[in-house]
Amino acid sequence: MRITMISAGLVGLTLLAACEEPEPILRGERYGTREVLRTAAPDAATPVNSARPVAVPALVNNADWAQAPVSPFARTGNAALSRAPALAFAVNIGTGDGKRTRLNVDPVVGGGRVFVMDAGHVVSAVTPSGQIAWRKPMIPVRDAADQAQGGGLAYDNGRLYVTSGFGWVTALDAASGAEIWTQRLGNTATGAPSVAGGLVYLTSGDELGWALEADTGRIRWDSTGLGDINNVAGAPTPAVSDDLVIFAYGSGGVQALFRQGGLRRWSADVVGTRQGSALATVTDITGGPVISGDKVFVGNHSGRVVGFNLDSGERIWTAKLGALGPVWPTTDSVFLVSDENRLVRLDANSGEQVWAVELPGYVAVRKPQRKRDSAYAHHGPIMAGGRLVIASSDGLLRSFDPVNGALLSAVPIPGGATTAPVVAGGTLYVVSTTGQLLAYR
Repeated sequence: MRITMISAGLVGLTLLAACEEPEPILRGERYGTREVLRTAAPDAATPVNSARPVAVPALVNNADWAQAPVSPFARTGNAALSRAPALAFAVNIGTGDGKRTRLNVDPVVGGGRVFVMDAGHVVSAVTPSGQIAWRKPMIPVRDAADQAQGGGLAYDNGRLYVTSGFGWVTALDAASGAEIWTQRLGNTATGAPSVAGGLVYLTSGDELGWALEADTGRIRWDSTGLGDINNVAGAPTPAVSDDLVIFAYGSGGVQALFRQGGLRRWSADVVGTRQGSALATVTDITGGPVISGDKVFVGNHSGRVVGFNLDSGERIWTAKLGALGPVWPTTDSVFLVSDENRLVRLDANSGEQVWAVELPGYVAVRKPQRKRDSAYAHHGPIMAGGRLVIASSDGLLRSFDPVNGALLSAVPIPGGATTAPVVAGGTLYVVSTTGQLLAYR
């Protein structure tokens, strides 16, 4: 009886609801639920692209690309390179990029050789003609290759300095690969080091800054920042000026320390986010720091690039876009790949956007009903041959006009790029996802 009465009541309510007038359909444009969060304020409209003259440095036929180009002394502003580079050789360096072993160590060039590290933590020295001179495994005795990832390389004065995700820093003889010294940090060392003035600077675990003596590996000093669990693989390379070294940490913190003693000169934070974007929860510093003149540029993964005064740490400007890698500066401009996969030019003095061009975004899916689950990676930009060059995982090496962002050329990269390009001796080197060092001339 009780079940029958309840059923009858429900039927009655349904009939009453059916007698009501239909809900009116409102007129006007309809937006997705996320678009409301992304709507820009009236004073923050999308800038219109413009073509402005740019101060392109003179071409330099550099012999080395010894370190990450985040410091003025380590950066060739406009390396000599053919306007139509063609593949000269490809050499297998070992294990390629995979789900459990990532290949993300940029090559360096010094002493007439190219140095690379594969996803299996094996360092190789390659001659300019594509021959393997020596190989050196960097896996500790009691560990396996898939138990760590990442690291970095820097060449200085006949030595190759190697960091690894296992938490070791090692100095090798660049000519033979023989080990000179090794230092255990007790934390991961997934970023590339900078070497200057007899010291090796590196970031460990996204929250520690180190200065090691280049001759012995002894720890000269260290500095602690704040870590964060929302980080990407790798760590920012410290940028070095005449008297300061700039560290950036996973929390978005930036520290300027005196090079010799490690005393703090100033500190700042790069904070800000894109509302409605899940990627914006990653607050890690992925762009920089990069020193240019009296400024240092730092960008995060979640939607901010900031220009600081190098001497005082005063914030000069803030751009509401993120950087997926270190920016490339000139005297009047800053070029970067943004967190929305755009190649962007900013005014170096004001942070104003001059132009932005779209880069390939998500990997195409074969089944229409399947969601996009992977995006293309774009490494760079660098300035070479008077052009901006980007190596991408979609299998193309692209060059752009720095004046207006126009695409000038696209050269195939077999397997797609997994590292940033470097240029030395008129040759561009990049490592593919399949574990090959490719040379273009």
